[in-house]
Amino acid sequence: MHVSDVRRFYRGRLRTTLLFFARQFHRPWRRLARAMRLSAALPLVAMLGACATVPETGRSQLLLISPEQEFQLGLSEFSRLKQATPPSRDAVQNAMLQRVGQRIAAVAPLPNARWEFVLFDKAGTANAFCLPGGKVGVYTGMLPITQNEAGLATVIGHEVAHAVARHGAERISEGLLVQLGGELLEQALQTRPGATQQLILGAYGIGADAGIMLPHSRQQELEADHLGLLYMARAGYYPREAVAFWQRFSAYARQQGGRRIEFLSTHPLDDTRIARLNALMPRALAEYRAAGGR
Repeated sequence: MHVSDVRRFYRGRLRTTLLFFARQFHRPWRRLARAMRLSAALPLVAMLGACATVPETGRSQLLLISPEQEFQLGLSEFSRLKQATPPSRDAVQNAMLQRVGQRIAAVAPLPNARWEFVLFDKAGTANAFCLPGGKVGVYTGMLPITQNEAGLATVIGHEVAHAVARHGAERISEGLLVQLGGELLEQALQTRPGATQQLILGAYGIGADAGIMLPHSRQQELEADHLGLLYMARAGYYPREAVAFWQRFSAYARQQGGRRIEFLSTHPLDDTRIARLNALMPRALAEYRAAGGR
């Protein structure tokens, strides 16, 4: 789940990051584009970033911004969100959020996190997020769907997992790589007619979106499900409640306008997500029992 405010945050930071790297590498990449074919140049772009490994899943990822940069962006954006959106004054709901959030935070490997859990008063918004640095926001519209603490633990575990796996930084890095690839391609096409350039560059943009960005977004969602399920189990919440939550959320989504087409969606279809969770359930149940659950 990606709150629209967080989408805008990462899109804005992506533009800023792209401008920075474009200034730093503009001339060298022009020289490389003249000297090399695009297929040879793109791996060199990838080498500019650091390869990292996602905890638990072991998936390799490309990260072109540092944890410190990401951390500062998260702090500043969370401050902006708190000023723009009123917090809930419901004492019972706030206490539940703090209770569940702290239990998830205790088992989530997020170094140097400054954990903060805020319930935003937006009854019509069923969403949540975790910004870098451990800044968690939940909208009151999500609570009728979570229904209980285990349901809320599912949501918080999922969102915290995005931060642990640095999915936001990965999306920025992928966008940077695609942008630089487009720049190289544009250089290689300078001798072609204008109409041909537009056709090829347009096809490149569509292919990069459907072939790289969207599949990776779906992969990140499933990865957050995976990690979040383990976090809630380690925090002592019954992991089968995660499946029950996603079934309720699926019903809610259908009421809001039906199912998405998976191929062109950043989120996996609910059947795919639930099947993956069920496949992970034996391990999650083992983690739950190890944490003292019965």
